[in-house]
Amino acid sequence: MSVLELTDVHAGYGPYKALTGVTLSVQSGDAVALLGSNGVGKSTLVRVASGLVPTSQGQVCVLGRDIRGESVHALARRGVVHLPEGVGLFGDLSIEENLLLRLRRVPAPTRRRRLAEALEALGPLGSRRRTKARLLSGGQQRLVAVTGALAAQPTLLLADEPALGLSPAAADEVYAALERVRSTDTTLIIVETRLGRVENLCDRAVVLSSGRVAYDGPTSGAQDVLTGLIQRQPE
Repeated sequence: MSVLELTDVHAGYGPYKALTGVTLSVQSGDAVALLGSNGVGKSTLVRVASGLVPTSQGQVCVLGRDIRGESVHALARRGVVHLPEGVGLFGDLSIEENLLLRLRRVPAPTRRRRLAEALEALGPLGSRRRTKARLLSGGQQRLVAVTGALAAQPTLLLADEPALGLSPAAADEVYAALERVRSTDTTLIIVETRLGRVENLCDRAVVLSSGRVAYDGPTSGAQDVLTGLIQRQPE
């Protein structure tokens, strides 16, 4: 089943056009690396898919339904979870309270079970459930954000540079959490500027260049495309 379909999608911010004719199909259970240099439209694409940025042209369908006129909250209720760049937590709320925000639409008995599972998945960090998020390191906050997103059991998870700015050890923990998605029915799209850790997580890569798809195929073939695009950039 197709989870996400973009057909000739154009989108941007005022006069700036970030996407200029993107066509893309993502099937249920796919794990897709969305790659390219800064400014090529990667973040805009996932914001379009989550309803945060409207299209100026083209069609976006999530789970077989055109999302024009559908609110961000309605898409979230249908299982679309967007992890934006950065931490993504409320600093004055505790670890537990931030996790519960992701689970607020889940029935109470199920909510309690998923909260317990999320805290257990956090390991030693889970024992600090009452600690305010602002007192955690950047890596710890990002790990809580990813764990909360997974606890919601999304149909489509859009993760925008989940390890950005983290130490190698913290990035390993975040990607270990994302690995758990592969054992579920969740469809995963991860935005990164280069392959790195995402190469082992995703079977498919989509490379954007100047708001268009420059490559869509096995992750193993993406590096040559990325290298070629860098070499063609003016000095």
